[in-house]
Amino acid sequence: MSEPAALRESTDRYYTAYYRDTLGIPDWRALVTLRREEARQEQGRLARLETLLGREALRGLVLNVGCGTGGFNVAASIAGARVVGVDADAEAIAICALRCPTGGGFARAAAEALPFAEGAFDLVHCFSVIEHVASVTSTVREMVRVTRRGGAIYVHTPNAWSFYEGHYKLFWTPFLPKPLGRLYLRLRGRPVAYLATLRRLTRGVLVRAFAAAGVTALTFYDDDRPRETLGRLRVLTGAYYRLSGVAPYLEVVARKT
Repeated sequence: MSEPAALRESTDRYYTAYYRDTLGIPDWRALVTLRREEARQEQGRLARLETLLGREALRGLVLNVGCGTGGFNVAASIAGARVVGVDADAEAIAICALRCPTGGGFARAAAEALPFAEGAFDLVHCFSVIEHVASVTSTVREMVRVTRRGGAIYVHTPNAWSFYEGHYKLFWTPFLPKPLGRLYLRLRGRPVAYLATLRRLTRGVLVRAFAAAGVTALTFYDDDRPRETLGRLRVLTGAYYRLSGVAPYLEVVARKT
């Protein structure tokens, strides 16, 4: 069954503004087209969660922090999960309403102030979001607060030690100062404003944020293949990842005991 025209048009407009205008990605059209199959593509993420947490983790109530335009929520619902989405972007939430016209459980709110009761969720899912928030510590505290005891929090975010910037999809130097980052983006012909919304996180930052929220049971996973090893510098970057043990992304499961 094809999706409604209003949903297709809204999704295309939203991601065209993101990939073409905000990030200046040359192949933005292909990325916009991929977003039309967002729910289907999110099935891989669901499979990853099942591998790490077990299938039973998706049988409870799930909160998707930074739900975007709702693809993960749709895929999780099809898989039988009861899932709620929250996002600070009004346009994204409007698209979620088009995607799930009967409701589907979406709310507009900042990750630092989740509008849910303490211990309401069995699993909190946060993919490629925490690097954008105003306060990592407050966001983690809120995610812990709304997770029940015995529940889990899954966080996936770019690693500051990697040689790749996953939003701009560019080779990147670890801990590159933002003034130099802006200069680099200009030299590559890219818009620079979005860089101000990004933070480069490390394991230590996440460990400290969870510890401040009273959670110390953390397990980190290294599953993503470094994308920048496919370019001209693949020999050097490949050696860097092999010798350092660094993963391009941070993937962590926290358990609230």
